[in-house]
Amino acid sequence: MIAGGFGVGKTTAVSSISEITPLRTEAAITTVSEDVDRTAHVPDKTTTTVALDFGCITIDDDVKLYLFGTPGQDRFGFMWRDLALGALGALVIVDTRRIDDCYPAVDYFEKTGLPFVVAVNLFEGKLSHAQADIRWALAIGDHVPLITFDARVKLSVRDALLTVLRTTLARVTSPQGHDR
Repeated sequence: MIAGGFGVGKTTAVSSISEITPLRTEAAITTVSEDVDRTAHVPDKTTTTVALDFGCITIDDDVKLYLFGTPGQDRFGFMWRDLALGALGALVIVDTRRIDDCYPAVDYFEKTGLPFVVAVNLFEGKLSHAQADIRWALAIGDHVPLITFDARVKLSVRDALLTVLRTTLARVTSPQGHDR
C-alpha cells in the first residue's frame, strides 16, 4: 500500500514506478471540496484520488508487486481496510509542510500491525526538517524506518519500496516480529 495525506505524492509514486499504465480513480476538485482539501501547498492540484491508484512492478519471473495507492482524505478512509487485505506492507508518504495530514495513515498501520515505512517526499528537492524532528512529531518508534525520497523519480520510489519489503521481511523472520 502507498498511503498518506492529500496531495503528498501517492499517485505520482505509483505512476513513476508502475510498469503498466496505472489505473487511477481521479475526480476533479470541486468548489465544495476546496474548503475540505487544503490545497495551499499544492495549488496546481486539480484532481484527487477517490478510490485508489493501482500499478505493478515485476520483482522476478515469478513475483509481481501490486501497488495500491490509497485516497488521502478521511472521507475515503473506509476503503483502507479492503486495500490492506493481503498487503505485505505500506509506504506512508509525508509532506513536512502538512505533517498532520499523515497522522491517520501512521495511526492506521500502527493499529493494524502492518509493517510500514515513513517516506518524506522531497518537495523542491530539499528536506525542510531534521529527520529526528520528523520522527518526534510523528511519535514513531525507532523500529519504523524513516527515509526520504522523491515520488517523481523511479529509482527513488524503487528504493523506498525496497525498504518496505526489507521491513516486512525482517518482521516476518524476527522471533518477536509479530509483537512490533
